[in-house]
Amino acid sequence: MSIEVNGLTKVYEQQKAVNNISFKINKGEIVGFLGPNGAGKSTTMKMITGYLLPDAGTAMVSGIDVTQNSIATKKKVGYLPEANPLYYDMYVKEYLLFVAGVYGIGNRQSAINNVIELTGLTIERKKKIGQLSKGYKQRVGFAASLVHDPEVLILDEPTSGLDPNQIIEIRNVIKEQGKNKTVLFSSHILQEVQAICDRVIIINRGELVANDTLSNLQKNTKSNTVKVAFKESLPIESLQNLSAVTNVQKGNDNNWQLTATDATEARKQLLELALKENLNIVSLQTEGNNLEEIFRTLTKMD
Repeated sequence: MSIEVNGLTKVYEQQKAVNNISFKINKGEIVGFLGPNGAGKSTTMKMITGYLLPDAGTAMVSGIDVTQNSIATKKKVGYLPEANPLYYDMYVKEYLLFVAGVYGIGNRQSAINNVIELTGLTIERKKKIGQLSKGYKQRVGFAASLVHDPEVLILDEPTSGLDPNQIIEIRNVIKEQGKNKTVLFSSHILQEVQAICDRVIIINRGELVANDTLSNLQKNTKSNTVKVAFKESLPIESLQNLSAVTNVQKGNDNNWQLTATDATEARKQLLELALKENLNIVSLQTEGNNLEEIFRTLTKMD
């Protein structure tokens, strides 16, 4: 029950949408798959699920080569694509029965009742899909990805269109499913990834730029933002003239946010400035590396 990608590559004309990326995800792991728009996330997911053929490299799902046996792979994978294609003229239960039939599930009625309850579709189960809100349409797609109890879940923006309460509900479902499945989860909502995922994989312009736990990424990615507050007012030039400071932003009162080449050196220079100018520092802190800061650092344009 794992995903293993080796040297996966996809080329569109002269552009490499995905360029020689490799990673592995084991059973019981929920891994966040991140990258800017156009980075190659959806393309990679489509290759892992067998909906798109790679130009080079391999993708294995539960030990099966996706290219060699895509039908066997699809039986083991629950896939929620970003576009979430649905039949709007079908009723919720009717559609899920149809999907269960495609997978050849024995006790279809029991299977769809379980996923309807699991994904919070009970009150909407008798409606046509076209009558549902965007959030509930997303739940139908999620239910369809779970109906055959897959070993592997590939979820491309699963919380898209959900309100904050619905996001929490679906987050809990994903976390529960991740206890005994392999989950690859893509989202632009970085707080969601931070709340759900054990590990993050970040790609940028088709290249793998990070594959590690969040705690390790925080340790290895230096913060370059320093926040300082003085009791006294001072001219902006006093801070701009510090050699370790590259940008100065004025906040409320005498609060400042500094971008530094080296946060430690900037803090040292601020203390020296305060001593020299007889200033009182009320607070001085280096911003911690949250996932948003790490993401911006690793995917910034050259």
